[in-house]
Amino acid sequence: MLVCTLGDLTLDVVVRLTGPVAPGGDTEASISICPGGQAANVAAWAAVLGARARFVGQTGADDAGALVRERLNRFGVEILGPVVGRNGSICSLVSPEGERSMAADRGTARDLSAETLAPEWFRCDHLHVSGYALMAEPVRSAALRAVEHARGHGARVSIDLASWSAIRDSGLDAFVASVRAVRPDVVFANEDEDRIVGRVVEATWILKRGPRGCCFDGKEWEALAVSSVVDTTGAGDALAAGWIVGGPRLALETAARCVGHVGAMPVASPQ
Repeated sequence: MLVCTLGDLTLDVVVRLTGPVAPGGDTEASISICPGGQAANVAAWAAVLGARARFVGQTGADDAGALVRERLNRFGVEILGPVVGRNGSICSLVSPEGERSMAADRGTARDLSAETLAPEWFRCDHLHVSGYALMAEPVRSAALRAVEHARGHGARVSIDLASWSAIRDSGLDAFVASVRAVRPDVVFANEDEDRIVGRVVEATWILKRGPRGCCFDGKEWEALAVSSVVDTTGAGDALAAGWIVGGPRLALETAARCVGHVGAMPVASPQ
């Protein structure tokens, strides 16, 4: 099975706080740097789950871009797309309870253009599109072109709606129009994203409920027990990869693996 993803590959700075932020003062934290980005995370997890994986996106020609491309490639993910400009970076603040908030700089990823895409890049079984790729031009047009290419090769297409606040800030009407233009077979969303966007297309809807589990097209599944929640960053991306590769059970198992360590990608790259 070949899983292709389109969207961001970012440098993630994960700040795990030991307590509430002290305004104007210092707060003890554990800080790590790792690769991330919704589309790249799905590709990495799909690869460690046994699928062939390909990431398509525009990444930076700077040190950050070189680092995250090398780290993603260790998982066996094929990386395609222009290398230019400044790579995107995300700062993820993780509370002692494992909940996270993000400050995002998408960098050059938003400048991916449809003209740079080769049709054969999307000769795959499943194309997964990050919702962030539907929030601005020219990457929105690139995403729609990628969907055309993938469907021409008989691939299924999924979307993750990404972030309710980013949808709001980028313009809800334009985002909804883009989702409708994609005509996805599968939509991944959390409850806030589902609430703001609504069921605007006929598709298999997978509703992520965090510690309360997941609703797979109307069927409720409980979350799997974990010994401790270290960091929820990327858990939804891990769940998406698990579902694409193996269905609901593997989706929940992969999400449980993800929350047990810091960072959005698998805990260790293959050697």
